[in-house]
Amino acid sequence: MDYSFSEEQDRFRESVRSFCDSSIAPRAAEIDEKGEIPRGIIAAMGEAGLFGVVLSPEYGGSAGGFIKAAIVAEELGRADISMACAVHFLVESGWGFLLERYGNALLKKEVLPDVVAGRAFLGIASTEASGGSDISSTGTVLVKNGEKLMVNGAKSYISGVIEASRYGGGYVTVARTEPGSHHEGLSLCYLPVCGKEGVTVSSERQMGREGISNGFIVIRNVELPAHYLIGEWNRGFYYAMEGFNCARSLVSAACIGAADRVLEAGIVHLKRRKVFKTPLAGFEGIRFQLADCHVRLESARLLVYRAAWLLDRMYAGGNVGRGELNRAAAAAKMVAPSAAFDIIREVMSWHGALGYARPTGLERGLRGVASYLMGAEGAQNIMRVIIARELLGKESD
Repeated sequence: MDYSFSEEQDRFRESVRSFCDSSIAPRAAEIDEKGEIPRGIIAAMGEAGLFGVVLSPEYGGSAGGFIKAAIVAEELGRADISMACAVHFLVESGWGFLLERYGNALLKKEVLPDVVAGRAFLGIASTEASGGSDISSTGTVLVKNGEKLMVNGAKSYISGVIEASRYGGGYVTVARTEPGSHHEGLSLCYLPVCGKEGVTVSSERQMGREGISNGFIVIRNVELPAHYLIGEWNRGFYYAMEGFNCARSLVSAACIGAADRVLEAGIVHLKRRKVFKTPLAGFEGIRFQLADCHVRLESARLLVYRAAWLLDRMYAGGNVGRGELNRAAAAAKMVAPSAAFDIIREVMSWHGALGYARPTGLERGLRGVASYLMGAEGAQNIMRVIIARELLGKESD
C-alpha cells in the first residue's frame, strides 16, 4: 500500500501551484468583491490545460485522471478560498467527463473542445424547487417530438447560469422521460442556454462563492436535436449518480485546499502574534486546537484521494465495486466540507477581531466552503444515507 504521489504527480502539483500562485491568488479578493472571475483567468486556466485534465486528447484534454483532477481542485481551493475558481473547474470536469463517457460523438465534438479551452461553460442542472438531492422527484419533462427532443421545466440554484448565458455553454440536464415513474424514468440531455429560444436564466446572490453566478433556469418548449440526448433513454438517474461521485470527490478536494491555505496562515499568525508577551503558539490550549485541525485535515485528505484513486481504478477497468465507490465519494463529501469549515472558523478565532474583518480574507473561505457543507452536490445527511444504504443493502429501505 503506497500513500505517496508519483514523481509525475508531484511535478504536476508544483506546476499547478505555480500557475495558481501567479495567476489566481493575487486576484482572489477581487474575484469575490467584483462577483466575477475575470475572463482572462478562465482563458489562462484553459491554456494551462486545467479544464481538460480528465478529458481525452481528442477534445483537447490530457486524460490525466481523477487524482490529477483532485490535485487541481485542491490547488484552486488554496489559491481562491472563496471556492469560485474551484467550482468553475470541478463542475466542468465532473460533468464534462460524464458527457464524454455517454454523449453522442457529434455532441461531444460540439461542446467539449470549447469547454476545455475555457471558451464555454458546462454545468449540471439537476436541482429543482421540489428538492435538491432527491432528483427522483424531477419535474422537468423531456419528450420525443418527431426527430427532435422537447424539454419543459425549471431548475433552481444552478452554478454558472450567467457565465453560460453570456459567454456560451450549457448544462447536463436531468429530466423525466417516463410519466408517473420514480428514478427509473429519468434521462439526461444537453441544454444550451446562450441565445437559446425558450431558455431564461436569472441569478440570485448567495452567501459565498461570489465569483461564480448561481441561479435559476426556466425552460419553455425548448427544442433540441436528437443527438443532445446523453446516453440511453430512461437511464439518466444512473448516469447522474456516476457524475455526482466524480463531482463530490473534486468538491472535497477543493475544500481541503481552502482549509490547508487557511491553516497555513493560521500557523504563521500563532508564531507572530503575542499576548501577555507570549506568542499564541506558546499556549497549550491553542496547540491542542492546532493539532486537532491538522489531524482533521489529513483525515479528510486521505478520504478525498482514496475516492479519486477508486475513480481512476474503476475507469481503467479495475476491480472496483459501484457500492465501494459510492461509499468513498460520499465519505469524502461528508467529511471534507465539515472539516474545512471548522478549521477555517477555528483559525478565524485565533485572529480575534482581525479574523472577522474582511481585509484579512479568512471569511471568504468560511462563506465559500459553507455552500458544500449545506448541500451543494448533496447534503451531508444524504451522504450518510448513501453510506448506510451501501452498508446495509438497498433491501433494508
